[in-house]
Amino acid sequence: MAGRQKGNRDWQPETAAVHAGEFVDPATRASSPNLVMSVTFAPEAVAGFSARDEQGYDGYVYSRVASPTVAQLEAKLAALEGAEAACCYASGVAAAHALICGRLGRGDHVILPDANYVAIAELARDTLPRFGIEVSLVDLANPDEVASAIGPNTRMLWLETPANPTMKLCDIALLARLAHDRGVRDVAVDSTYASPIATKPLALGADFVVHSLTKYIGGHGDAMGGAVLGRKAELDALRLEANVHFGGVLSPFNAWLILRGAATLPIRMRAHEDAALQVARFLETHPAVSRVLYPGLSSHPQHELARRQMRNFSGMMTFQTKAAGPEVAARMVKELEIIHYAVSLGHHRSLIYWIGTEDIEASSFRHDAEGRRRYRDYAGDGVFRLSVGIESADDLIADLSRVL
Repeated sequence: MAGRQKGNRDWQPETAAVHAGEFVDPATRASSPNLVMSVTFAPEAVAGFSARDEQGYDGYVYSRVASPTVAQLEAKLAALEGAEAACCYASGVAAAHALICGRLGRGDHVILPDANYVAIAELARDTLPRFGIEVSLVDLANPDEVASAIGPNTRMLWLETPANPTMKLCDIALLARLAHDRGVRDVAVDSTYASPIATKPLALGADFVVHSLTKYIGGHGDAMGGAVLGRKAELDALRLEANVHFGGVLSPFNAWLILRGAATLPIRMRAHEDAALQVARFLETHPAVSRVLYPGLSSHPQHELARRQMRNFSGMMTFQTKAAGPEVAARMVKELEIIHYAVSLGHHRSLIYWIGTEDIEASSFRHDAEGRRRYRDYAGDGVFRLSVGIESADDLIADLSRVL
């Protein structure tokens, strides 16, 4: 591999975000990472044709197995998360699928949140059972419920904190200890809402961390990607199966864009948190708003856990209005000037979207009667999911005032 990648784990996050995984190109002396778009590479020694034969070769042969620009991003992510290694994928969902289906097989059992990111919720309900993987959906805020769901064939506990869109938190250290003590092999955490700046799940006992790089780490809404982080031996095996056989690999161009975005992650997360806290406080006192859920507010039901587990409260929140949500959403579509009424999150610009309870129940969650009651207790008829960007909080508040 040309150049010497940097990845000093003693660096502070601000330094790691800029320098980890990068090097001065020995041929051109370029300071910024190169964008290497080649699909194939000319090896310096005879290498085998199968990807299995490349495991002992220190170089690149085919970009579905490994790519120089993607490798630089993986090194940077590992440094930021405090992981031994990282594997990148074409999207956050591709990363989650790679980990779940790369680690589980017919007859295995996985425990997931009863309300979480809709693509993973639908994967759990629609796809995994078709392949003989048993799924249990539980309230992760209730450790007793998690413990009761663990059986002899439970191989994975999948956590998401804060959860999308409920803003529920789960105690990573407590649940990881509980699961491992009962023989669960893998504890995986979707930490997309938090980012590595807020939470380090591996340090709290998790085995794997998953990120949608499309969100905070890329940060600019112009590149889709995902990553799984953990121990190198397990990720080497995952790379051989999930990258090579599933094929959902990250484009080098997207990797290059996400590399550029990741450099400013620490300072962006400070800006997200600062603006979000001001916006959340404004919403909490607004007469048109009935409830705000933001981990940085003392009114959040799990604020103490957030203070203990998160070093940054991020820019994500949900809120409910006294007026009917669809009516307010219609005004937002027409009248918002700064905040974009659009899906996704974690971008430098603020984004908002109405998530109706009946819609998400019918399409994604499909709870039983008790689960539906529990979700409605949290979400009512629906919530507005607000991803606060890095704009002026005063301007964002003025924009929201116009539609509320």
